[in-house]
Amino acid sequence: MITFKQLEALYWIVEMRGFEPASAKLNMTQSAISKRVQELEVALDIEIFDRAKRNARLTEKGAELYQYAADMLSQRDLMLERVSSKHVLVRRFRIGVTELTALTWLPSLIESIRDAYPLVTIEPSVELSTELFKKLEADQLDLIIVPDIFDDARFLSTPLKAVENAWMCSPTLYSSTEPMELQDLEQFTVLTQGGSSGTGLIYDRWFTQHDVRFNRTIISNYLVAQVGLTLSGLGISYLPKRCMSFLIDQGQLSVINTKTALPLVRYSAVHRADRVLGLTVEVSKLAVKTCNFDQMLLHKLP
Repeated sequence: MITFKQLEALYWIVEMRGFEPASAKLNMTQSAISKRVQELEVALDIEIFDRAKRNARLTEKGAELYQYAADMLSQRDLMLERVSSKHVLVRRFRIGVTELTALTWLPSLIESIRDAYPLVTIEPSVELSTELFKKLEADQLDLIIVPDIFDDARFLSTPLKAVENAWMCSPTLYSSTEPMELQDLEQFTVLTQGGSSGTGLIYDRWFTQHDVRFNRTIISNYLVAQVGLTLSGLGISYLPKRCMSFLIDQGQLSVINTKTALPLVRYSAVHRADRVLGLTVEVSKLAVKTCNFDQMLLHKLP
């Protein structure tokens, strides 16, 4: 008799590309996971993995069985989430966000998830966009909230709100309200986000399109560090306008107006196309309802 546990063993060996990482994923010993595969082979009278190869390479029949296993496991999980009550659904949900989301509306999203699914354990991860995307790809996260820069058919995106960024600096560095050309920014040291940041990637491409080249740059992948460097007067930076409004109102930051405004950075909730489960879809909907980049949580701290 074939069991879901046997199919899960096969599925995760293929997904994790090996017996050792699959056993860690399932919290099992390698011998136990190998036994489940052997039980499948005996029950179906086939060879699932090519034992002549050092790595876990599927045979032709093994590849066919893997596809059936993936479909069956997906349908099982979907059935459990659709049929069971939200108040009895016990599961962990791994969500990844960038620093801006963590500093603004992540608490509201987590509260909404807890209200809807009281027994679900939420496991948040705060990292750079590219790192979050890698973890989603490796099935280490269920959903990520990132700038909308990834165009890949393997993933589904739910559009969220857009962030308006503006050039800012310490008033001691520059305080004029007269709009300037983008090329005039080259006179300043520019505090920018690196290529691992979704916003950084979007703006690097945009600067290239507008033939803007900066002579001096200081790269920081972290928003809080970028704000701190800007406040210190080391250079100018693009920062989210609305959630920085309290620093602008206090006179700690000045907005540098440019004749060509920075493009909006649109955010999305992204998940794998082969993981279209009820909980993932529902959390995406909750993200749409709670998304709000207007106020930074640091503003509320004493």
